[in-house]
Amino acid sequence: MLKHIIFYDFAGKGTPEEKAKAIQGIKEALEGLKAVIPEIIESTVFTELLAGSEADFVLYSSFENQAALEAYLQHPAHVRVAAEAVRPQIKNRRCVDFEVCG
Repeated sequence: MLKHIIFYDFAGKGTPEEKAKAIQGIKEALEGLKAVIPEIIESTVFTELLAGSEADFVLYSSFENQAALEAYLQHPAHVRVAAEAVRPQIKNRRCVDFEVCG
């Protein structure tokens, strides 16, 4: 099984409430992909991070293998969400992919 974890820094300005609303919209868009991309085993966006965290929110997802991850990355729904909902509101993105054995 593969884990695909992305750490995001929000780029938007505004009140804390506006930031929370924008991040909630990104969360809903990313988590909604599970309903349309069969390769996703698990997908959760964490927005309530502990103090001292070095990201504003995190995507944690699982895939059966590298081929499934690639299918997800190239899926038109993922490409659209990334381009329209995520990238315009992000200033930094760090991705970690790794295999979990056993």
